[in-house]
Amino acid sequence: MKKGNEIFYQTMLLTGANFLLRLAGMSFQVYLSGRIGAAGIGLLQLVLSVAALSFTVGSAGIRTCATYLSAGELGRGKAGDLSGVLAGCCQYSLLFGGAAAAALWCAAPWLCAVWIGDQAAAAALRLFALFLPVKCLHGVMTGYFTAVKRVGSTVAVAFLEQGCSMAVTFLLLARWAGADSGQAALAVAAGSCAADALGFLALLVMQRITAGRRTRGRPPYGRILQVALPLAVADTLRSGLNTIEDLIIPRQLALFAGTVNAMADYGMIKGMVFPVLMFPAAVLFSLAELLVPEFSRCAARGSRERVRYLAKKGLRAAMLFGLCAGGMLFALADELGDLLYQNRQVSGLLRLYAPFVPMLYVDALVDAMCKGLGQQNANARYNTLTSFLDVVFLWVLLPRLGLGGYYVSFAASHLVNFALSLRRLVRVSGIRLTIGKPALAAACTAAAACIAARADGGLLVGGCYLLLLGGLWYLCRIAGGEDFRWLRKLIG
Repeated sequence: MKKGNEIFYQTMLLTGANFLLRLAGMSFQVYLSGRIGAAGIGLLQLVLSVAALSFTVGSAGIRTCATYLSAGELGRGKAGDLSGVLAGCCQYSLLFGGAAAAALWCAAPWLCAVWIGDQAAAAALRLFALFLPVKCLHGVMTGYFTAVKRVGSTVAVAFLEQGCSMAVTFLLLARWAGADSGQAALAVAAGSCAADALGFLALLVMQRITAGRRTRGRPPYGRILQVALPLAVADTLRSGLNTIEDLIIPRQLALFAGTVNAMADYGMIKGMVFPVLMFPAAVLFSLAELLVPEFSRCAARGSRERVRYLAKKGLRAAMLFGLCAGGMLFALADELGDLLYQNRQVSGLLRLYAPFVPMLYVDALVDAMCKGLGQQNANARYNTLTSFLDVVFLWVLLPRLGLGGYYVSFAASHLVNFALSLRRLVRVSGIRLTIGKPALAAACTAAAACIAARADGGLLVGGCYLLLLGGLWYLCRIAGGEDFRWLRKLIG
C-alpha cells in the first residue's frame, strides 16, 4: 500500500474510533451535568486538572519520546532496537511516575483545602495517585504502538478502556455517589483508573505477542534523556501553568461583582462549552497523532519533499474543515445548547467561542508536525510563554471583567501561540503559505454564519450554510477539482 493511502486509511480508522469515543464521552458529560449540576462539573474539572498535572510530571515527556525514538528506529531500518527503546522508556516512566504519585498523595489534602475548596475531593486525588505509575506506563505503550503503526490495536484498546471507565463510573454513581459532587469525582476517578490499568495490561500482552522472543537491545538512556527531559521541563511548566489557570479562575471570578456562582460559571465553560466546541476535532486529532511518527520517519530519511507535501496538505485540510465546523457550531449554537443542556447561557458561550475553531483545529496539526520534525523544544517554549500570559491575564482581568476577561485572555494567548508555532513550522519545513484565499474563506464563513444565526431553522440553516460556503469556495477556487482528484487517488 502506498504511503498516502496508508496514512489515509489509518486516519479514517482513528477518526471513526475517536468520533465514537468522543460521542460517548460527551454524552456521559451531559449525563453528569444533569446529575451534579454546573457547580459539580466545575469541581470535577478542577480535580481532573490537578490529576492531569500529576500525570504530566510523572510521564515527563516519555510518551512523545517513545513515539519519536521508535519511529526513528523504524525509519533507519533498525527494528531490532525497538525492544531496547521500549524497556528504557518504561524504566524512565516508573522512576518519574512513582515520584509524582508520592507527591500527589501527600499534597492532596492541602490542595483541596487551599485551592479546590472541597476537602471531599482529596479521596479522588489520592486514588489518581495510586494508579499514576500505571497511567504513565500506559502512555509509553500507546506511543510505541502509534510509532509501529498498530493503529487497529490502539483503537480496540481505546474502546475497551472507554467501556470500562463508563461502566465503573456509572455503577458507582447509581449505587453509591448519588448527587454528591465529591463522591461523583471519586466515582469518575475510579472509572478512569480502572480503564488505565486494563488498557495497559491489554497493550502489554499484545506487545509481548507481536515481539515474540526478539533479542532486547540495550536501552538508549542517553537519547531518552536527551529527548524526554527538555519535553518534561517544558510540559510540566506548561501543565502547571494550565492547572494554576484552572484553580485561579473560580477564585478570581468570585471577586467580580456580577458573579453569582463562580464554580458553576467555570464548570459551564470548561465542562460544557469546550467539549462541544472540540468534538468535531476528532478528525484532525487522529491525523495529528499519525503525523508525529510519519514526520519523524521522513526527517530520519531526509525526505524533505514529502515533509513539505504532507505539511501543505495537512494544513489545508485542517483549515477548510475548521472553517466548516466553526461556522456550523456558530449557526447551531441555540439548538445545541437546548438539546444537550437545556441552557441558553451555554448557547451564547458556544456562539461566542465558535469563531476560534478554525485556529484551534489548525494549531493542533501544527503542533503535531513540529513535534515530528524534532521541534519539541521550540514548541514547548511557545506553549509555556502563552500559558504564562494566560495566567497573568486571568489574574488581572477576571475580577474586573468577569467572563469577559476570560474571553479576552483566551483570544490573546491562543492567537500568540498559533502565530509562533505556525512561523516555526514554515521555517523548518520550507512550505509556502498563501493567506489571501484563506482570509477570503474566513470572511465568507463569518458572513454566512452571521446570516444563518439570525434565522430560525435548525439543521436546515446549517445545511444552507454549508452549501453557500461550498459554492463560494468553488467560485473563488479555494477548493475544487484538484482536491477531489487527490481524495479519489487516496481512496483508490
